[in-house]
Formats: sequence, C-alpha cells, structure tokens
Amino acid sequence: MPARIDRLVTSGTFSLDGGTWDVDNNVWLLGDDDEVLVVDAAHDADAIERAIGGRRVTAIVCTHGHDDHIDAAPELARRTGAPVLLHPADAPLWGMKHQDRQPDDGISDGQTLGVAGVDVTVLHTPGHSPGAVCLYVPALHALFSGDTLFQGGPGATGRSFSDFPTIIDSISNRLLCLPDDTVVHTGHGDDTTIGAEAPHLDDWVLRGH
Repeated sequence: MPARIDRLVTSGTFSLDGGTWDVDNNVWLLGDDDEVLVVDAAHDADAIERAIGGRRVTAIVCTHGHDDHIDAAPELARRTGAPVLLHPADAPLWGMKHQDRQPDDGISDGQTLGVAGVDVTVLHTPGHSPGAVCLYVPALHALFSGDTLFQGGPGATGRSFSDFPTIIDSISNRLLCLPDDTVVHTGHGDDTTIGAEAPHLDDWVLRGH
C-alpha cells in the first residue's frame, strides 16, 4: 500500500508564560497499513492509539516543545514502544511539561527519517520556538509545518522562546523555496500550500506578526 496522510484533531490546553488557552491540535499520521510515523502527539493518547489501529509506530516526532504538541507523547511512547524525537534546542520547553521523562533522541536539520517507503526530511525552522522543525515529504508533495507556517502567515512569536525575525527567516529561506504545489499540513487549523502563502511574505513582515 502507498503511503498516506491521515489527520486526527484533538482538544486540550496550551500553557505558557502564566496563561492557559483552549486549543484544537492536528495530529498527523504518515504511513501505510503496516507502519506509521506520528507527528505531534497532542492531548489524547487514547484517540491517537485508536487512529494508529495496531500499526507499528516508527517514531513520535515533536515539531516543537510547546506543551499542547507533546503532552500525550510519553504515554503514547509507553504504549507503542516508539521513540519520541525532539530537536534539542526545545529541551527547556519539554522540561516545563515533562520533568521525569526525556525525549528518546534528538532530531537535526537535514536528517532523513523513513516510513512506508518514503523519505521524511527534517528542516530546522526556529522562530516559534528555538527547536521548531518542519517535516518535508517530497514524494507526497507534503510539509508538516507544526506552528511555523499557517494559512495566512507565520506562527505566533509573542511569548517566551520565540522571535519574529527568526521565524520570517526560517519561512523565507527554508519553506517558501519548496515547490508551490507542496501541501502544508499545519499544527492547528486547515491546510494550505506553499504557492498560496509565498506571495504574502512582505505583508507579514510589514504587519509584524
């Protein structure tokens, strides 16, 4: 069976800098009928396990360390035996949520992961957080952007560990150079494409967010 992408939406909270907000997160499953890679184990290990459906989990990749993207990762790892992968620059954010369980391994820019016969390339895209990454799957014309790029602009940079010029640099130099037909599977909300977002870069810079 060819590789496919499935989306699960889970609900919970995001907490940082003394505030807490209700959020809906996209959990992405990339794989086939035999194995799957989980992108951002958010909120609900039970629901994610049901969506996995008995397939072998090759890895649980965290696009960044904010608690709404990692809160279910340790429990899902315990159930599936899969390693949790996080860029080491986001270790401080991880530690705010999980003090007694570290990620199993780091991920780095240019690293290639494999699942269901396709290559997944890690792109380090700091700005929303220091260790934010996107995952590019050229065979499927797909990018998992976490909270780096959304329909309508970059991810938020108004809280600790984030920086607007850095996220603009990441988007312009790492993402907008991808093919226009690349589908951007975001951490929250609807998909977009590189071609739909690229013309608006200057507008985002002018508005400052």
